[in-house]
Amino acid sequence: MDTLSFKTVSPNAQKVEREWVLIDATDQHLGRLCSKVAKILRGKNKPCYSPFVECGDNVIIVNADKVVLTGKKLTDKIYLNYTGYPGGQRELTPEVLMKKSYNKHLKPGMHPLFLRVMKGMLPKNTLGRRLIKNVHIYNGPSHPHEAQNPKVIDINKMK
Repeated sequence: MDTLSFKTVSPNAQKVEREWVLIDATDQHLGRLCSKVAKILRGKNKPCYSPFVECGDNVIIVNADKVVLTGKKLTDKIYLNYTGYPGGQRELTPEVLMKKSYNKHLKPGMHPLFLRVMKGMLPKNTLGRRLIKNVHIYNGPSHPHEAQNPKVIDINKMK
């Protein structure tokens, strides 16, 4: 048997087939939903996964306003942000971030709460900063990505 003929195939950005995926967040727990979405963004659900290549899918999340936080997390959990100036530490709760998602000045598809949670689940490097741009989150059931023909996924059946 000629073992020199076996080659390890490493995917690159040109060979990876990327799809558009639609996920409904109605009555889903925020952390569990975001961890599954982070796996899809990284491409860990595909057989061609490579940790240093952007091989994940583009994800559209609809009905983000109907997501569930257990216990008192909506009001008691605190996210800290620091501006860089003395006395510039800001405290935000998930309730405040949910209200911010309805602001008209925010770019469509950017939900502050989901982005904050998912950013912590992605790599802290240039790959992670590219991957977070592949998720689009909308409060209502409609989205402007119909032209991409997104494939609807039941997130409860994913591991």
